[in-house]
Amino acid sequence: MNEESIESESTNSDAIVNETIKEEVNLQYHLYLFIFVIIYYVSWLLPAILFWCYFVFPFRLFFLDNANFFNLFTDFRPLISLLLMPIIIISCYMIHLFLVGLTTKIIWNISEKVSPTKAGIIPRNIRSRAANWYHIRSFMLKYGKNTFTKGIFPWLSNWFFNFIGACKIGKRSTIEESVGSDKFVELGKNCYIGVNSTLATHLIQGIFGNISYFKIKVGDNATTAAMNQIGPGSEIHPNSYLLPLASTSKHSVIGGKKHNYYFGIPLRKIFKKKIMDYLSLTPKDLTRNENIKELVNKEEKEEHIKINKDNLSKEKVIEKIQIDIKKPEDLTKEDLVLDFTTSSAISRINIKFLIVYIPIFWVSGLLITIIWYWYYIDYKWVPFLLFLPALLFGMYYIFILACILFSKLLLTLINLIHKPKEGIFKAVIGDTDFEFWKARTELKKIVLWLLRNSAIPWSDVVAFKAFGVDMDFSSHLNDTWCDSEFIKFGRRVLIGQGATIMSSMVVGKYLIIKSLLFDDYAMVGGHTTIAPGTILGKESVIGALSSTNLNQVLEPAWVYFGFPAIKLKENKYAEERRDVILKRVVDQAKKFEVLHEVNIDEDKKKLIRIENKEDK
Repeated sequence: MNEESIESESTNSDAIVNETIKEEVNLQYHLYLFIFVIIYYVSWLLPAILFWCYFVFPFRLFFLDNANFFNLFTDFRPLISLLLMPIIIISCYMIHLFLVGLTTKIIWNISEKVSPTKAGIIPRNIRSRAANWYHIRSFMLKYGKNTFTKGIFPWLSNWFFNFIGACKIGKRSTIEESVGSDKFVELGKNCYIGVNSTLATHLIQGIFGNISYFKIKVGDNATTAAMNQIGPGSEIHPNSYLLPLASTSKHSVIGGKKHNYYFGIPLRKIFKKKIMDYLSLTPKDLTRNENIKELVNKEEKEEHIKINKDNLSKEKVIEKIQIDIKKPEDLTKEDLVLDFTTSSAISRINIKFLIVYIPIFWVSGLLITIIWYWYYIDYKWVPFLLFLPALLFGMYYIFILACILFSKLLLTLINLIHKPKEGIFKAVIGDTDFEFWKARTELKKIVLWLLRNSAIPWSDVVAFKAFGVDMDFSSHLNDTWCDSEFIKFGRRVLIGQGATIMSSMVVGKYLIIKSLLFDDYAMVGGHTTIAPGTILGKESVIGALSSTNLNQVLEPAWVYFGFPAIKLKENKYAEERRDVILKRVVDQAKKFEVLHEVNIDEDKKKLIRIENKEDK
């Protein structure tokens, strides 16, 4: 073989390696369902058997079958069986919670042996074992997390995460309900993670981009107030306090040795003076708990004088603001063209449509009653008890499917009377488009609520498809609030956790209905709001904590971010280096690069871009 042919083969080989690969994520639904069935069935079998045995023998024998009404409260046995019923129910529920944790822990440990959890960037455009097991572990947590956080004992969720090994949560720490904060988190003692604050240990940059998967470490006595979003790989030092909406991107270092306060997006440090203004506190209020003994009369007097000065300066500012605002007599006819006063019709019209739930529930409930009677009337003990969890699960979803069917029938009838259409309408009683919009919304709401709060919440796709949303099972709504009409999803669209997708919204006395389009491989970040009329082009990305304007068009293969979203850069995540992470030290306002191993199978590392030509 001559030198020219060798050189030609080498060039072609380099071209193949450097070519951008875009493989679709391998969603292993068969494994997801298998894992869910095991966790669900094992966790309910023993509690169901125990409860049924108590119900059939002591409770039915001594209480339900007792023909003498007075004996129910005078005889010892029926009275005890009645009083013990709440204790039996709670005990069976607690056994169920424990078994959910135990079963999840066993499966979690098996997954860790097959493919251990490892920090790093997981390429999403190349199929790999690391990516597959990342998705499997994310899914296996969902049922347990929903069971604990949405159950009657949500504070037991700390035990669940610690027990299975998904997180390490310190004593006296509280994590309020959140769409995230469920894995790869190390939380110190006496911390408070407020409502809808997310410790996001993973961040997806695009359908064909990267999954940044890094542990978040939070020191003792740290607080996130509410709606805070902390990116993967971030470190929050002890005694750090984040005001509402204070959020940061990946690999941020927050806090130091002393007390630290942060606000903003991206978050930045503020000092006690701003905290005082924000909370309307005096210096005396702020320091009372820190050194109450050192407060003397002289200091109180000085503080009182300072506060009075501050109040005077605030009054001047208020006066200046009022000067800038137009007075009613100065308003022109153009200023008064639109009336945005909120219409009371929104609340009043809600109630009359609730009556449609009665026939839906009645017919669906009748179907469940017939199935239960058929199962119960001629049962044998062993098969009856063994299949009881499966029966309860099946009956719940048969009830929901029946609700979908009868809701769809009523919806079809409503749409024949008045066809849904896009536009801007008056949100007042008597406006036909507004009243039929409310009817459609209320009719769909109960079914979507039942599915979103069920054991497998991602099954809400079935209802969305039935109600007119154009989508298939390749697209995902992860803990998302989504309208149910005038929306079209392409293939493999990914909507992040906590996002809000609106094809309709009410502004004062006006109802705006505009269709939404999500083209193939588009992605919406977590806690992002999509306004009516928005179009996301193919492979477009809108980052977390962003929003769009009415009728905004996001160009294909571009990344958008902000309030409202603006064009940031081209979507070339699949072509970027994956071995470099950018760390940010918030207090010092510094950034620096750190090399890190890419989290992918050894035999596929040759497909990853490690260095630029300029680095050679």
